[in-house]
Amino acid sequence: MPQPAPSTTSRMAVDGPYAWLRLTVSLLLGTIGTVGFWAFVVVMPPIQLEFGIDRSLASLPYTFNMICFAIGNVVIGRYADRIGVALPVAIAGTALGTGFIASSFTTSIWQFTLLHGLIGLGGSACFGPLLADISHWFERRRGIAVALVASGNYVSGVVWPSVIKLALEDAGWRMTFVGIGLFCILTILPLAMLMRPRPVISQSDEPAPGDGARRTGLKPIDLSPRTLQALLILAGLGCCVAMSMPQVHIVAYCMDLGFDIARGAEMLSLMLAAGIVSRLVSGLLADRIGGLPTLLIGSVLQCLSLLLYIPFNGLASLYMVSFIFGLSQGGIVPSYTIIVREYLPAREAGQRVGVVIMATIIGMALGGWMSGWIYDLTGSYRAAFLNGIAWNLGNMAIAFFILFRAHRSRSLVQTQGAAAS
Repeated sequence: MPQPAPSTTSRMAVDGPYAWLRLTVSLLLGTIGTVGFWAFVVVMPPIQLEFGIDRSLASLPYTFNMICFAIGNVVIGRYADRIGVALPVAIAGTALGTGFIASSFTTSIWQFTLLHGLIGLGGSACFGPLLADISHWFERRRGIAVALVASGNYVSGVVWPSVIKLALEDAGWRMTFVGIGLFCILTILPLAMLMRPRPVISQSDEPAPGDGARRTGLKPIDLSPRTLQALLILAGLGCCVAMSMPQVHIVAYCMDLGFDIARGAEMLSLMLAAGIVSRLVSGLLADRIGGLPTLLIGSVLQCLSLLLYIPFNGLASLYMVSFIFGLSQGGIVPSYTIIVREYLPAREAGQRVGVVIMATIIGMALGGWMSGWIYDLTGSYRAAFLNGIAWNLGNMAIAFFILFRAHRSRSLVQTQGAAAS
């Protein structure tokens, strides 16, 4: 007798007990695997001192890390669509740990930079591919599930810097990197093995034969998959160019206003902590109203919070505005995964989510550089905030356009259904 499909058994069902176990494992993987985002931020001063380089050259490892992280989300997501997520995560986790260990033996900034590319590539498996994967295991609670997994990156930003800072005091950055590498390998490999069951992709989540616009089981929208994907890429780029202004430059902005580095670091931590809350609330909201309205709400709130940075520059007000900004922007990126699953074929979710995540990472990198360039030109961050607001308005326009087309398609389907009955 043939065995029932995983989605038909009580334990392995969508929204079932295993789905929640998989969610917990994915959150742990996201927290551990994105350590590369934060480790270099903490060790940059001793790296700069030891290699005798200036700040711009010392920033190259982080930039290369981000580039490889962006590319990895697409490449690994594509393989995860074909063979499942377990093996790609296991291989990437080994690469991540190896990158950290090998970095501890480097003797030049160029060696260190190249190995941070390996770290970025390895860490990418613990973000976009996991968001796409968990979306297959939940239906009623898909929004909050995706939001929880996406929060792993922010939890990592809260936990890892403190741990690394303590390790640096006792062991130095080289032994700290060895410890991080060993920890990643020893934890990610067994956690990846718990991800071996593959989701069953329902035929109702695929495009209807001969009609790319009509998708049984997917929400209707009168945009081709290629057009919708392109619009989501542009939206992801725009929202994250705007998002990067406070996240990348808040410490420097505080110093320009006469406050010390510690105050800026505290604001960044507050922003990330609020971002975790934002992702969870946005996930719950997406389960009720869908990914597109949630994206538009987050984009509008982010734009308003960016505006608040311009008139308010006192210490207390900056803490409050940073908290508001964190609450506003945290749920934007996970919304893209929900939109992909609501409107595009499920069997392509890993690759399509990876492409959008790549656009958001590029947006962060571009926005971080652009804000610094504008500051060099104007001697102030005011114009950089206005630039971020302009990109944010572009994101809002795209989100509104997609939502309008989706609403029009839904109304048309309802009208046709009423006429047929």
